[in-house]
Amino acid sequence: MKQLLVITALFLTTGVFAQTEKYTAAMKENIVAIETAFKNPSELLALSNKFERIALAEKTQWLPFYYASYCQVNYAFMQQEDKSKIDGLAEKATELINKADALQPKNSEISCIKSMIATSRLMVNPMERYMEYGPISQQNLEEAMQQDPTNPRPEMLIGQGLKYTPENFGGGCKPALEKLEASMKKFETFKPASELHPDWGKEYTQQLVDDCKK
Repeated sequence: MKQLLVITALFLTTGVFAQTEKYTAAMKENIVAIETAFKNPSELLALSNKFERIALAEKTQWLPFYYASYCQVNYAFMQQEDKSKIDGLAEKATELINKADALQPKNSEISCIKSMIATSRLMVNPMERYMEYGPISQQNLEEAMQQDPTNPRPEMLIGQGLKYTPENFGGGCKPALEKLEASMKKFETFKPASELHPDWGKEYTQQLVDDCKK
């Protein structure tokens, strides 16, 4: 009987391990593919769908939903020539990040994506939508900084927003640089919780810093 129990336990452990290995391999492959997908935006949607399929298969993992939303919202930002698509993409990104939030509440990385979604909606018509979506974006970044003060991405997103805000509205490179340099300082010491956790933005932040110093 003991031998049977040992064999059964070994079988179950091996099965779980194999499933974990498969999940990790699929996630790593798709995460690596995100970088090149920015050069061909339609690939971002394909990756979003891949991450969502992983999420639906795993059910308890928040990171696939996170990356699926991340791909959706970045694709939304790329629709400046046809802004009629943005709200639909933002809606899908919201649906995905809410599922991540349900599995991992009060998470700094998730709050960053929520801020990005609000900003994408704002960009459809900044003059008309700023009062609605500006505070939502800002609130999520403030929460992101509180949830994880070591995370460099909230200040990166604040700095990015300031850089592209007209100076007469309190933006420009001068206020942006302070936030971007603070973000870069955090990037120097930031360590993601695992090889699958978010670790994006350092090179882009450095580009923004360099642009502001020209």
